[in-house]
Amino acid sequence: MAVALSGCEKSQAPAAQVRPVRTVTIERRAEGETVSLTGQMRAKDQVSLAFRLDGRTIDRPVNVGDVLTAGQVIARLDPQNQQNALRSAQANLAAAEAQLTEARLTFARQQQLVKDGWSTRANFDSAEQHFLSAQAQVDSAEAQLHTAQDQLGYTVLSADAPGSVTAVGAEPGEVVRAGQMIVQLAREGGRDAVFDVPEQLILTGPRDPVVEIALINDPQVRATGRVREVAPQADAATRTFQVKVGIIDAPEAMRLGSTVTGSIKLSAPAGVAVPASALTQSNGSPAVWVFDPQSKTVSLRNLEVLRFDPASVVISHGLETGEIVVTAGAQTLHPGQKVSLIGAAS
Repeated sequence: MAVALSGCEKSQAPAAQVRPVRTVTIERRAEGETVSLTGQMRAKDQVSLAFRLDGRTIDRPVNVGDVLTAGQVIARLDPQNQQNALRSAQANLAAAEAQLTEARLTFARQQQLVKDGWSTRANFDSAEQHFLSAQAQVDSAEAQLHTAQDQLGYTVLSADAPGSVTAVGAEPGEVVRAGQMIVQLAREGGRDAVFDVPEQLILTGPRDPVVEIALINDPQVRATGRVREVAPQADAATRTFQVKVGIIDAPEAMRLGSTVTGSIKLSAPAGVAVPASALTQSNGSPAVWVFDPQSKTVSLRNLEVLRFDPASVVISHGLETGEIVVTAGAQTLHPGQKVSLIGAAS
């Protein structure tokens, strides 16, 4: 009988225990991530100045770092051939003008002779044709003279705008070809921050974002900018896209070549954020304990997690603003258990 009574005592269920838990109330949407990349400062307009013809460089009075003014001479070619061509064109023009003068006088005489009846119509037509041919020869010689003058002018390379020399491509005495870079000029004016951006960020990033620019050596030097140009093709080696950000009122400390960071905030995801301690598992899937204010009990709810962070978890589906989620004490809970809230927070 004693054994039977002792067995009856063990089968009696203890009274339900109210567990104290800490909770959080979902009151705001999850914020978007902040992405930062490292880039460098460049001039908005950077041009490679070159000669329009082949030749031997005889002078290059500028060097890297020089600040140039518009029209300042950058380099010169040996002009001997072009000077000879100019003198030849001048001589051809003089000869053509002399022939034109002779043809004009002959044509004038033939006009008078035909009028008075002392010359034939054939002689008049021949004189007229010689006059028109001589006039055409003069026009051609004048065009050749202008071309020779332009060719001689092309032996002197000048800066087309004020700016700074960032690179040189030829030394005095070197034979260069037409179009070969002699001096690289960073024009004064706007500045760009240039970044190599991964393809995923190009596809998912916000359209026309405001980019926060900060100097690496002095983070207190800051500026803002907007995307001005995105390369249409990825780099063959890095598979990233070059993005140029036009800086608004760039500080003087952001010199050309300086290393900077660019930060943008991504769009907020469609979800809510909860502390990482609230996350548990149910049947191998992420879940949280949700508190019901009416019954003072908790229930387990499965979720879809969008993103994990060290301190928080972004939930894409399963929670709504205003619901209360258990953040501490969830390990000892079971569905329908009554709980008491300790230090409820948002």
